[in-house]
Amino acid sequence: MVEIKLHDIGEGMTEAEVTHFLVKPGDEVVVDQPVVEVSTDKMTAEIPAPQQGVVKELLVEEGKTISIGTTVVVLETAGEAERETAATLELEKEPVKAETPYVQSFEVTAPDRRVKAAPYTRKVARELGVDIEQVQGTGIRGRITVDDVKRFAAVPETSAPEEIKTQEVSEESVDKSEMIPFRGRRKQIANKMTKSLFTIPHCTHFEEIDVSELLDIRQELKQEDLAISATAFFIKAVSVALQEFPVFNARLDEENEAIRLVKEHHIGIATDTAEGLIVPVLKDVEKKSLQTIHEEMKELTEKAAGNRLKREEMTGSTFTISNVGPLGGSIGATPIINYPEVGLMAFHKTKKRPMVVHDEIAIRSMMNISMVFDHRVADGGTAVAFTNRVQALIERPYLLLIDLK
Repeated sequence: MVEIKLHDIGEGMTEAEVTHFLVKPGDEVVVDQPVVEVSTDKMTAEIPAPQQGVVKELLVEEGKTISIGTTVVVLETAGEAERETAATLELEKEPVKAETPYVQSFEVTAPDRRVKAAPYTRKVARELGVDIEQVQGTGIRGRITVDDVKRFAAVPETSAPEEIKTQEVSEESVDKSEMIPFRGRRKQIANKMTKSLFTIPHCTHFEEIDVSELLDIRQELKQEDLAISATAFFIKAVSVALQEFPVFNARLDEENEAIRLVKEHHIGIATDTAEGLIVPVLKDVEKKSLQTIHEEMKELTEKAAGNRLKREEMTGSTFTISNVGPLGGSIGATPIINYPEVGLMAFHKTKKRPMVVHDEIAIRSMMNISMVFDHRVADGGTAVAFTNRVQALIERPYLLLIDLK
């Protein structure tokens, strides 16, 4: 017998949710054939079969959260299957004394249709009231996509589903609580946030920034067919400031009583997705131009939205930013640091406000930012100086030209 166990599929991962089995007992599998789909807070992955054989048993239930090392599937190898078949044939040579012949113990049933769909696809199906087992998948290996579900939902329904819906409403109590599963990515996020908050003494500094000139430059670039997002400017400004204040691009090594300053700027980009918060990582920002930062950031966020990020694209961040402005965050926030980093900067919504400029009232585009840092590693004065440097680079974006790569 061969045991297929949950192995480490991501940095710091200790458990995962079994979202879907891709095989059932009795199925023949080949080497590297995916047998089960699991989900963590960062990714959805498929665990392959290490050997060729026949699926003997599925040891856990779909939807259950398990830890690393847990056996998920038991395979019977080819040699074992041959020995078992030989033993069965030897028994069949003997007279059958039972009233019901052995061959009659099998039931003829319709083939079992295994539903292949990601957790987000299943969520969309539930929201649209679609029975996902009735949807025909058009993705890889018959996987059901969100578009498949939406196409199925667009087909006119008969009156039968409406009758069922009416019965369900009449049978349920109006004060019955709705249960939302607390597992998978949601649980992993909770564990990581709890560890960060209870380990790091958080301190948050707030500042407002005039982004009027930056927005003007963006408009000029658009006229030259160079669309660079404001977030790309923010990331570059943070990277330039980190060169002058490396203590915020560091790791606290308590065991060796040292603060390790990291030379590379691997900037995490907090991204809101349908499955929860995820942080793709833009590597070596200090070596890249604004255009490269914009293009790579766009690619990473699109992958995050589609749950297509690779492991190396989600690990190794040294500092994280969160641009909540597009979501409507306009006042401020006290973010939780992406452990084990020592700093995080959040950028909020831009609003036009009357400001005093050269002793005159002028309408300017203003944005609030939140700088949260590990007070064990840095003090308030250093955090203010770092934030002021980021502010100067964003308010006078031409200063970034000095550091263009």
